[in-house]
Amino acid sequence: MGASDKARSLITFVGVSVLSGALAAGLAIPLAGFAGLGTEQLAKTIDSLPRELVIEPVAVRSRMLAGDGSVIATLFEQNRVPVSLKRVAPIMKTAIIAIEDSRFYEHGALDPKGTVRAMVRNQSEGSVQQGGSSITQQYVKLSLIEKARTEAERQKATEVSYERKLTELRYAIALESELDKNTILERYLNLVNFGDGAYGVQVAAQHYFGTTAEKLNLPQAALLAGLVKNPTGYDPTNNLQRAKARRDLVLRRMLELKVISVHQANLALKTPVIDLKKVDPVPNGCASSRYPFYCDYVVSQLLANPALGRTVKERDHRLKTGGLTIRTGLDPRMQAAAQASIDQHARRTDTATAAVTIVQPGTGIVKAMVQSRPYGNGRHHTNYNYNVEKSYAGGYGGFQNGSTMKAFTVAAAIEKGIPLDYRINSPEQINLSNKKFRTCSGFTRDPKYTPRNSTRSGNLTMVEATRYSTNTYFLQLSQRVGLCSISGVAQRLGMYNAQTLEPLDEVISMTLGVGYVTPLQMANAYATFAARGVYCRPLIVLSVRDKANKPIATPRSQCKRALAPGVADGVNRVLSAVMDPGGTGGRLRFGNWDLAGKTGTIQDNKAVWFAGYAPNLAAAAVVADANLPYTNLMYGHTLDGRDISDPTGSGTAGPIWKTAIQGALRGLPLRRFTAPSTKILNGNRKPLPDVTGLDRTAATTLLRKAGFEVTIANQLVSSPVPTGKVAHTDPRPTAGATPGTLITIHLSKGPGAP
Repeated sequence: MGASDKARSLITFVGVSVLSGALAAGLAIPLAGFAGLGTEQLAKTIDSLPRELVIEPVAVRSRMLAGDGSVIATLFEQNRVPVSLKRVAPIMKTAIIAIEDSRFYEHGALDPKGTVRAMVRNQSEGSVQQGGSSITQQYVKLSLIEKARTEAERQKATEVSYERKLTELRYAIALESELDKNTILERYLNLVNFGDGAYGVQVAAQHYFGTTAEKLNLPQAALLAGLVKNPTGYDPTNNLQRAKARRDLVLRRMLELKVISVHQANLALKTPVIDLKKVDPVPNGCASSRYPFYCDYVVSQLLANPALGRTVKERDHRLKTGGLTIRTGLDPRMQAAAQASIDQHARRTDTATAAVTIVQPGTGIVKAMVQSRPYGNGRHHTNYNYNVEKSYAGGYGGFQNGSTMKAFTVAAAIEKGIPLDYRINSPEQINLSNKKFRTCSGFTRDPKYTPRNSTRSGNLTMVEATRYSTNTYFLQLSQRVGLCSISGVAQRLGMYNAQTLEPLDEVISMTLGVGYVTPLQMANAYATFAARGVYCRPLIVLSVRDKANKPIATPRSQCKRALAPGVADGVNRVLSAVMDPGGTGGRLRFGNWDLAGKTGTIQDNKAVWFAGYAPNLAAAAVVADANLPYTNLMYGHTLDGRDISDPTGSGTAGPIWKTAIQGALRGLPLRRFTAPSTKILNGNRKPLPDVTGLDRTAATTLLRKAGFEVTIANQLVSSPVPTGKVAHTDPRPTAGATPGTLITIHLSKGPGAP
């Protein structure tokens, strides 16, 4: 019989049903809706209805996986995992057909006998006990509801009207002419709601019984079949008594149809409905994840991926309905090591906040991300991720980074050919008021700037100044290499203001810390040194595949050479000295690993850092006041339940870094830094003219002709050279200097002068 013939049969049946009252009683459609409609008019109404039902892909939950394949989170609007009909237990098919459409394989889209039977049963009971819809009609209705995207569309798909019912019938006829019964039943079992957030027979079997659709037994199948009529009302987790009554009704119907024996029915009726203690919860979203902050950050990356949809709303819908498999870079073992470190050194009740991120050099893969405040809205909880930038909805936006910036000054100096043993006289305090510092757009100066050291002073080399984190050395070094050079290195290594997403400000104190940066930025930038100058953008999503296992375009590892290998080798040598005995990170060394790093403390101790790395892992840890306005960590703040009396990068943030990276490195191969070349060690030196005894004008002219920058020291020095003449230069002529180096001329105040 063709579709048009079936439509005519439908018209005949509707006409008969109207006259007999069957449609009104059995299908719950107002009889008044057909008042005054003749057969021809009714035929025209049906002919005007749409014929072809466009079935959208069924909503399937997505899974987010860690690097080892373990599940981080499930994301869904409907918790569903489709399964083929051959993988559904025969008893489940029997149960659903018995209670919903016992003549499913005998009739077409419409079951006239079933409809009349339902009418008679409903009239005898005085209420609606059985529906008149076939499984095909129910599938059509569920599909229309599934397609609805607005409240108006949902209301239209569920309204009680003859037009809606006839539309479903028209669609059902078309569907049965295109698909066989088994295909319709399979789609129905995968689409239907089984209550308590379980959609489709596979998830329902797992949720209620901890089994699969293929292994369902008789009482389990009867319970699930009974849920279809009213998933909320018969939900056994809400009302066990009602659920049992409904299940037993299904069993008696199956006995009535003789698809099970009396013995089978009696055994099933005596079986407990479910064990509520064994009901598998249905976790949904990042809030239910073991790693909620990492998960949230992954979701933010996916919502920015145009391959998942044109708009954020479309991407979010596909993320929760597309059955995606999202593989991330999270390493559960390293995450556990970072979490153990936070747990050892901090508490959620602390007034200070601790955070740490671990990154793999050479790939940019973010292996771990942990913080001391847990995820949530309760007391001592937060929805902020303290490891990432503010452009992400939950990102805090970083903290001022202090002397961790000195590493970029070291890199800029080595790029300019300045040797590692480059000495600068670095007093405890220095007057840099109105001194010019070159920027990318000209010069900048501070009318009143007299910074001082909190550590060792003296005539120090670059290595020594880095080991002790000597401020006056690095301020003078940054003046000589230029702020533009430092800014350029920082930008190439992924450093920017995590609050504004703008480049870091080129201010005189840049080398001592500038702007707001995140542990993720710091760990990834330092990972570039470990990778011998190869910078990789942070990579958190490794791959995305759809439910057919086809890849979806996603940003891959984006790596580029940011520093020459020799420059990175030089930085590694300099930062390794920090970890030597006597260095600011000396107490953080462990095992036989090659380690390098840098402390950071911002002004007034509002945040303290340690960023460091081995050749195969980099990490950054921060302890800070995360409440506005920021306050000094020394006053009124606690960490690990104790007052912070002396916040430092090495003593406060350093232990968190050490425990985290030490645990993360466990089991990885031991690797070494590449030794810097002689050229890097010695720099691009050229002879420095000896201008001792000349006046300042002649000395300046001679040095500039030789290719050097020149500045005059503010204070005169004792010297046998006549007053006002050049006593000496820094660096000295015997040391030589690289082209473009800033040479400081020290003028004499005469022999024996106080």
